[in-house]
Amino acid sequence: MPHHTGHPGYSETLPGLEESAEEARQLVRTALAVWYLDDLTDTATLLVSELVANAVKHTNSRVIRVIVTRPSERFVRIGVVDKARVLPELVKPDDDLLTSGRGLLLVDALAERWGTDVHRWGKQVWAELMSEPAR
Repeated sequence: MPHHTGHPGYSETLPGLEESAEEARQLVRTALAVWYLDDLTDTATLLVSELVANAVKHTNSRVIRVIVTRPSERFVRIGVVDKARVLPELVKPDDDLLTSGRGLLLVDALAERWGTDVHRWGKQVWAELMSEPAR
């Protein structure tokens, strides 16, 4: 169901596998190109890769859903939905970064803001990037 705010969202259901990150990046590239926000592409594709990797690594969801929307002119929101209610944790700097959480530190650094919405059936981890208003 596209919601009519002038900017329909893009979403795709993908297998819960690491390889899905490539398709997720493609979806993000497509959405940003349509919205003339190509300058956000590098950051956004990095973000979606981390969100997908996180969902795949920390949950055993057979499918994940990648969603790219524009909640407003200024923001692009990238979300990854999985079927696990386990919340992602930001590692503390003194933890062993190799085990987990590095992805979310990266998300935290790249995104304007990010968060997790928990639902009865799972959760969505999302991150928002700010776009410069067109001159």
